[in-house]
Amino acid sequence: MSSAARSVQVFGIYLFGLGSVLMVVPNLLLGAFGLPATGEVWIRVVGVLVLCLAVYYTQAARSEMREFFGWTVFVRCFVFVCLAALPLLRLGPPQLALFGSVDLAGAVWTLVALRRTAGA
Repeated sequence: MSSAARSVQVFGIYLFGLGSVLMVVPNLLLGAFGLPATGEVWIRVVGVLVLCLAVYYTQAARSEMREFFGWTVFVRCFVFVCLAALPLLRLGPPQLALFGSVDLAGAVWTLVALRRTAGA
């Protein structure tokens, strides 16, 4: 497995864990980040969507889908910008930026790995 694929696989595993927690015990995660508990179904729907993304990431990593890896760099940077902007615009709590930071770190890891293999 290439280093770019490994970075995408690790991110997929992170998404699997995040999605599972959001589906099964969302208030555990929300509380850990100082966010208010909720009884709304939407947080679990988000968990389902995150789990679906986890499948895409892990399967793309297994298949060495380099084109997909490049797409994820852009999208994960976009997620970071959005999740960092929400608190700045006073539309969400600052903790959202932490989740975006994970996306940004993963995007940078993938980008560096892709560039290394392109130059090799």
